[in-house]
Amino acid sequence: MNSRTALVTGGSGGIGKACAAKLCELGYDVVLSARREGPLRAAAEEIGARYIAADASDAVGFAQAISPMQTVDLVVHAAGTLGGTYARKQTFEQWQSIISANLDSCFVVTAAVLPRMRAGSRLVFISSSAAHQPMMARTAYSASKAGMNAFARALALEVDRDGIAVHIVTPGPVETDMLQDVPFEVDAIQVSDVAEAVAWLDTVDPSVDLPEIRLNAVRRGPFAREPVMPSEARRRAAQQR
Repeated sequence: MNSRTALVTGGSGGIGKACAAKLCELGYDVVLSARREGPLRAAAEEIGARYIAADASDAVGFAQAISPMQTVDLVVHAAGTLGGTYARKQTFEQWQSIISANLDSCFVVTAAVLPRMRAGSRLVFISSSAAHQPMMARTAYSASKAGMNAFARALALEVDRDGIAVHIVTPGPVETDMLQDVPFEVDAIQVSDVAEAVAWLDTVDPSVDLPEIRLNAVRRGPFAREPVMPSEARRRAAQQR
């Protein structure tokens, strides 16, 4: 039986829920967190996890919410959002909302969990290919994910002396509800692909530094999957007929 405790932010759906489900299968004591208690409770009951309703961008609230947790062996920070638009159209409030959800949350979660981590613990940050290939019309999102990667690498240099590992998992497009707002056809991987990578990371020997894993869909050959046509892409295509 796995005796490790895992905290998964953004655990009510998408990548976070998939990672949590995989960890539950492997015997981890999994605690999900997300802002909305209803979907969070439903996800926890479905996969056999515990849950804590908390906003990962609220420093005081998140720290208080996880205070009952004495130790945390694995953190999967999957909370975040894809919003935003063109810089010339975006309001400062919209910018702040994306940066808060995707980047401020990295600090909030880290600050809350570090006192509960010990030698052999790990933090895994779920990033995006936008960190390396910024997306047009997603200035805030691209900046937040690039900032996440920089934060994670700087954090790794700080906590390695304590025996704590920091990893980044950077997927390309993933077939989730979030992808449905994309206005064009995409080659996407599945949430299970990301979950498998996250679970595998916790088997890497603590003496190995593995900064980042990048995952992308194979686009040709026998293992290429059918491209995904998001609902927004279908809507626009229908308008052009």
